Amino acid sequence: MACKYCEKPWFWKKVGRCQRCMIQLAFLSIITWVLWWYLGKHSPKSIESISILVAGFAFHSLLFLHLWMRFVILPWRRSKFNIKT
Repeated sequence: MACKYCEKPWFWKKVGRCQRCMIQLAFLSIITWVLWWYLGKHSPKSIESISILVAGFAFHSLLFLHLWMRFVILPWRRSKFNIKT
């Protein structure tokens, strides 16, 4: 990866800091939900539909975690410990 945060080995050091990862997750989330809408909505109990749903929820959850860390946790830590960036 090109980002200095993405080269770190520990997950919690990376999450919420890499804009490139967040953009990729946003596109993957949108593409997955649109794909499910067109391909899986008519038969929601099929294996294909369930797998697209699981992927959509995984991408969406990881995106939510990134955004939560970026806009809630990191600013709170900076203000709590008075860290300048």
